Amino acid sequence: MGEDGESTKINHSFLRDYVTEADVISTVEFNQTGDLLATGDKGGRVVIFQRETESKGESEELGESGEYNVYSTFQSHEPDFDYLKSLEIEEKINKIRWLPQQNAAHFLLSTNDKTIKLWKVSERDKRPEGYNLKDEEGRIKDISTVTSLRVPVLKPTDLMVEVRPRRVFANGHTYHVNSISVNSDGETYLSADDLRINMWHLDITDRSFNIVDIKPANMEDLTEVITAAEFHPQHCHLFVYSSSKGTLRLCDMRESALCDRHSKIFEEPEDPGNRSFFSEIISSVSDVKFSHSGRYLLTRDYLTVKVWDLHMEKGPVETYQVHEYLRSRLCSLYENDCIFDKFECVWNSTDSVIMTGAYNSFFRMFDRETGRGVTLEAWRESSKPRAVLRTRRVYTGGRRRRGDVGVDSLDFTKKILHMAWHPAENIIAIAATNNLYIFQDRVKPENQCEET
Repeated sequence: MGEDGESTKINHSFLRDYVTEADVISTVEFNQTGDLLATGDKGGRVVIFQRETESKGESEELGESGEYNVYSTFQSHEPDFDYLKSLEIEEKINKIRWLPQQNAAHFLLSTNDKTIKLWKVSERDKRPEGYNLKDEEGRIKDISTVTSLRVPVLKPTDLMVEVRPRRVFANGHTYHVNSISVNSDGETYLSADDLRINMWHLDITDRSFNIVDIKPANMEDLTEVITAAEFHPQHCHLFVYSSSKGTLRLCDMRESALCDRHSKIFEEPEDPGNRSFFSEIISSVSDVKFSHSGRYLLTRDYLTVKVWDLHMEKGPVETYQVHEYLRSRLCSLYENDCIFDKFECVWNSTDSVIMTGAYNSFFRMFDRETGRGVTLEAWRESSKPRAVLRTRRVYTGGRRRRGDVGVDSLDFTKKILHMAWHPAENIIAIAATNNLYIFQDRVKPENQCEET
């Protein structure tokens, strides 16, 4: 995974020539098998992509996977209005989470700032014919004309994908929902806003249980807000949440119904010599993810990604600089609000590589074994299928190589905020504004030395 490696190539990309605010992708999520990929956008739409299996034999010979094509598109949320607070509620999809598959149908949760919805995605390739009380058009017959009974039969028809809302979980949050996480028990999930975390049962929509509440009696005493929350992948009683102060709190629901006291707190001591006006802003954690093993936590703040060991609270065990060259430009980034951008971070399937986004359509990968990082770019010029992704480098001084990008030339409007990694293979999905890129490794998954 060296800086000059060229082992990754594009599997497929979904590009649009025009950009509207509603088309900007706001979340990306693979399901548990990786065969489905869901994206949500600022227009409240959810687009599901399905992995093709027809050319699987040929693809495997080339070390490739089937391409992802559009499977279903539906409107998840509509714009709303809070009449009590005179506030508009955006339709933007903040998060999507898939539920473990129990039968032929798929279920996913989607949320905007206030309302969480459970959707059922199913296929139908047969339709009933021979109703007794309906004609072929579906109209109700005159009962006096029905002189005999018929047994309806199922006949093959064109494949249809149906998406239906099954539950609507509303009125659970006063502030904007920033996280949802499905529990390993398969029955409950949590939702978090700036000051509270609620736990819901998937079958109960009219009530939730408040498990964290950091709202002070006097809002003037407020010193931090919740930025992200996630359940442990194996232990249904454990969850973690991050704050704008850069701290992580691990909570155990066996200790108390209201987890106002954490079991463990993870924080890095601040170096007084590096303290500045921007210290608190750039230390805010924008995303937190448990490793697949459940042993580690991955967090992203503005300039770094960090790996924390659940057995060591005093500081991270690994720290990777994402774009340290921006430290000298924090003032201008504050003025254009880029300093408040919330980047996500993800693990690969073996927890050996981590990935996060940056500016100028760049995204970064770090090999935990070697500590080396690589910068890649999601851009249109290499969006053709089977094109090779070349590594990029930001020039900050010293010898300038061909293709290097100067810090002053970075485009801060092209930011990679949202991404997902296939749960078992070296396939990644990158959301670049209104474009979705799907990359896969050139080599087969078992060859880990080429992995990026």
